[in-house]
Amino acid sequence: MDKNEKEDGNTLVFILSKDSPCSKCGVKLEHKDLITLEKDKGAMCMKCAGFDHLIFLPAGDPALTRRAQKHSKLSAVVLQWSRSRRRHERQGLLVEQNAVEKAEQECLSDNERREKRKIRETAKRAVIDREYIGLFAKKIIDLFPSRPKGREIEIAEHACQKYSGRIGRSSMAKELETKAVRLAVIAHIRHAETKYDELLLAGRTKETARAAIKEHLDKVLKKWERSDLR
Repeated sequence: MDKNEKEDGNTLVFILSKDSPCSKCGVKLEHKDLITLEKDKGAMCMKCAGFDHLIFLPAGDPALTRRAQKHSKLSAVVLQWSRSRRRHERQGLLVEQNAVEKAEQECLSDNERREKRKIRETAKRAVIDREYIGLFAKKIIDLFPSRPKGREIEIAEHACQKYSGRIGRSSMAKELETKAVRLAVIAHIRHAETKYDELLLAGRTKETARAAIKEHLDKVLKKWERSDLR
């Protein structure tokens, strides 16, 4: 990089890599001090360059950096030479104190707005999920009129639990297809009305445990489907 005072319209300041005196006032500048480098003038300290009233804003928060630079009447890009990469790399900005304060306030306001929007969206999704569970439960009532009262809500909430991967979260279930609702009811009966879980704990495989309880499961299923037992 040509060590000129400006690059792409930005004033440049460098992190000193070795001790050197200020070419204007002669003050001793030490390793890691900030300097400007101008053609035919050499290294100058921040006071001589007119930047001693500015504060350093490290890189890392693009929104804060962008806003601080916008609000600062005077700013400079801080660069440091990287021996491993053999190039100057951006470390941050020199900006006015009040510019940083304004930028921080704006970023805070944005964070608050994002948080409020997140709360609203979460609440909206909760309402949608509750409505979906209600429709799922109504479908269970229609298909299984003789199920134990209130069981439809228990089944619907379990089957439709978010991120569970259960049948109630599938695209088929969201269309309230009979097959999906029926599968959710069968899964509930298997766990709540048979000895399926006990057989698994006893060491049975899923296949043999399901085969063992199939007759009882089918009996309960047919009973729940009857309309004359309501």
